[in-house]
Amino acid sequence: MTLHPLVGHHETRRRLVEAARKDRLPQVLVLAGPPGVGKQRLALWLSQLVLCQAAGDETCGSCRSCRMVANLAHPDLHWFVPIARPKASEVDKQIEEASQAVTAVLDERRSQPLYGPVDGMASHGIASVRLLLRRASLTSVEGGRRVFIIGEADRLVSQESSPEAANALLKVLEEPPPGSLFVLTTIDAERLLPTIRSRSVLLRVGGVGDADVREFLVTHLRPVPPASELDRRVARAEGSIGRALSAGDESGKAQGAASQLLEVVLAGPGPSLEQALKQAPWSARGDFTAMLDALAETLSDAARESVGEKAHRPVPAGLKRYGLPDRLLKAMEHVAEAREAAWGNVNPQLLLAVLSDELAEVL
Repeated sequence: MTLHPLVGHHETRRRLVEAARKDRLPQVLVLAGPPGVGKQRLALWLSQLVLCQAAGDETCGSCRSCRMVANLAHPDLHWFVPIARPKASEVDKQIEEASQAVTAVLDERRSQPLYGPVDGMASHGIASVRLLLRRASLTSVEGGRRVFIIGEADRLVSQESSPEAANALLKVLEEPPPGSLFVLTTIDAERLLPTIRSRSVLLRVGGVGDADVREFLVTHLRPVPPASELDRRVARAEGSIGRALSAGDESGKAQGAASQLLEVVLAGPGPSLEQALKQAPWSARGDFTAMLDALAETLSDAARESVGEKAHRPVPAGLKRYGLPDRLLKAMEHVAEAREAAWGNVNPQLLLAVLSDELAEVL
């Protein structure tokens, strides 16, 4: 199965086409924008643009290179996605395991283009960095340009244990090999290492229109949701097709867990501690981090409502008592810190206990 067509982002695409045709395309580009708006799909479109064998103002979509990119099979396209930490101890075996993990994710996305979020604990660790450096040292298979996409680059783990690999990565970004293009995507450029930001050009990517979201859902979802459900998904998406696609059972499960946590936090320290103890150390961390994301969205909605703006979903009664958003914003900071800590090797039970105490203090 091939990739679905890129939706929206017409002005951004126009600017990229103009830069590419004038040979002014930066070799290291950061695409930053909200989750699910199509940053990685835009990066793949850009890959088609620079690898396309036709000489037009857009990707032709029909040449051999365009078809290979659409099938995620172009040998000069290297798409790195967050993966679980390899279990091997030897460096070469770690790299091999990382390569197999990335290939498995891409195989899954090839068969199911409407993919969901990666596991909350997945990251770009030292093995992925070494794999990227190894591939960057090779020559082009097709004799043209090479493209390296680092999706969710804010999950690049700091390489304190191996500074030589980190320095090598930064050197590659500072002096990219001839004919190479590096495209990093992130929710927020500030989450990237300062040394990476200084070596790249930032391009902000916004959401698409509600009409584009609706058309995409109607075209690609089977069965097509009822009109009321479709309206709800489009309204909640805020221009993010990915968010509209995930507004199903898993999203509802995460939202329910977040609401339950807020209830026990607002009830006092006793219930919140009991809730934290129920979060077993072996619980699926993907579910845990999804709950943290839903919790941040709930607090954000409450903050909006506190300043007279319309919330995207009903706000829990316990969060309606604040005339100003100060406490809610502080609570969001604590959740963001917990979300960042969840990327490391932190016991979810301990993390939830600390977060519950912090939320109880500000709420």
